[in-house]
Amino acid sequence: MATPIFGNTQGLNSREVEALKSLGLQKCAPNLLVSRELAHRMTSLSDMLHRKVGVLMGRNGHVECIMLGDAERAYLPDIGRSRAGIGRLRGIRLVVTSLETAKTQTKEILTMDELTDLAKLRLDFAVAVEANIVGAPGRAEYAHLTPSLKGVSVTRNFVEAFEELPTNADEILKAVETELRATTDRAQATKAPPAILVHLDTGERDARERREEMLELCRTAGIEIVRVIEQKRRQPDPKSLVGSGKLQQIELHALDEDAEFVIFDRELSPAQTRVITQVLPLKVLDRTQLILDIFAQRAKSLDGKLQVELAQLKYNLPKLIDRDTAMSRLTGGVGGRGPGETKLEMNRRKARERMNALERELKQRAGHRELQRKKRNAQNIPVFSLVGYTNAGKSTLLNALTQSDVYAENQLFATLDTTSRRLRFPRLQEVIFTDTVGFIRDLPKDLVAAFKATLEELNDADVLLHVIDASSPQVHSQIAAVEAILKQLGLDTKPMIRIFNKTDLISPETAIELTREYDGVAVSAKYKTSTLPLIDRIQDFYMSQNGGLKGNAEIKIRTFEDTEILPFDPNA
Repeated sequence: MATPIFGNTQGLNSREVEALKSLGLQKCAPNLLVSRELAHRMTSLSDMLHRKVGVLMGRNGHVECIMLGDAERAYLPDIGRSRAGIGRLRGIRLVVTSLETAKTQTKEILTMDELTDLAKLRLDFAVAVEANIVGAPGRAEYAHLTPSLKGVSVTRNFVEAFEELPTNADEILKAVETELRATTDRAQATKAPPAILVHLDTGERDARERREEMLELCRTAGIEIVRVIEQKRRQPDPKSLVGSGKLQQIELHALDEDAEFVIFDRELSPAQTRVITQVLPLKVLDRTQLILDIFAQRAKSLDGKLQVELAQLKYNLPKLIDRDTAMSRLTGGVGGRGPGETKLEMNRRKARERMNALERELKQRAGHRELQRKKRNAQNIPVFSLVGYTNAGKSTLLNALTQSDVYAENQLFATLDTTSRRLRFPRLQEVIFTDTVGFIRDLPKDLVAAFKATLEELNDADVLLHVIDASSPQVHSQIAAVEAILKQLGLDTKPMIRIFNKTDLISPETAIELTREYDGVAVSAKYKTSTLPLIDRIQDFYMSQNGGLKGNAEIKIRTFEDTEILPFDPNA
């Protein structure tokens, strides 16, 4: 049976076709990567055609298929793209030629495509032999997989002359597979799924801050970043964000690290998502999807769960794209009438129906909250709303002020659901503190829209308490991000007190400088007594905004026990 030939053979004469076919008659000894005779036939043919020539060989040394490519690449046939078992290789090696005219200043002869095929298909070896000026085998490079605890990596070896290729290929292969099996036996399940983070730097001043924030978001989501891939470019690629060449590198690194996810630190358009997922055989997430996933994990109340689901549907609806449009039935129009909807259309319709139902339910629940707020406002009780960047310590401060046990952790978006607590001050009598969801730079618009009902609590606040993480290296940009979002929500005219939290983590001089620059108050929510000046400031600020004091103006808080915690009745 003749060895199959893959590639475009049109335009070849009979002699050239016969020369291609003759490659299938060659056999290679088990200890050789490729025999001298086979390599010479391939390079001379490649030099004559000015095209790449390749073969796939089994471990028995027989050529199983022949490939004729173009000047840059020899395209592999479909041999089953699913990966082999982690403890074994596929039993096939790839041998290709490389034209000397394509030689660069580096030693690299194997292309990124060929290395990707080696890793994706778990080939035994990938070998590239360069055709010299007379069409004979010249320089060469071979690569194989190397086991690691996380998966596999690619080991490359370059030789200046074909004769320097190893003659113990069978021993190398045996050692690799033995170590692969041993590595598999040693491997233990990781606590978090491994992922690669792709950071795109287009020259913004806060690029490094964004990178660190994405790493923290991944940690909060329970994802282990095993490698960060950075790219600098003037502007994002409109088709794939990072470009096709970078996508191939990402794919190879993902296989090296045995990653389950590839996470991009930008929001991907539906078209970019489609292009990227066609190249990367992994789950692809962007920044918005990662934030939505964190919100889904954190939401505890019914309101929070409904709002997260609505945000996810709004974001994912445009990305419901039929990858095989040529095979789908079209509805409506001549030649498009059919017995029913396509699966894609059904998914879209169901998503829209669910979104409508969620919006109705959220609107109804917002009405109930509005009645509660009106009842509360009728009692003329001052409301102070805690706002700020995520993980600034708002919940911890609420607990310190009201002796509560609201969930507070050192992680992003620990609080999603609005929490209210009552407190009795000597000069203000009763007040209400509300804790809201934390903000983040470039907060996804779908998330802002979905949480609009929750953020309506801020409209009824008498004073906004902007809690700031004074220890953050990005303290100034975080202040700007929060106040930009407040302006977007139409809350920038509300009275505000800036509170610099976590001052126990910075020097007293830095704390003084920050409070002077922003006319703020320095506290450490971990220590209740540090909040006493804040309570005085809240009273003074509120009274100055409301025409002076009611009652005894001389009362000052001397100890924390001067305040009285009141039980909070959500229906009061």
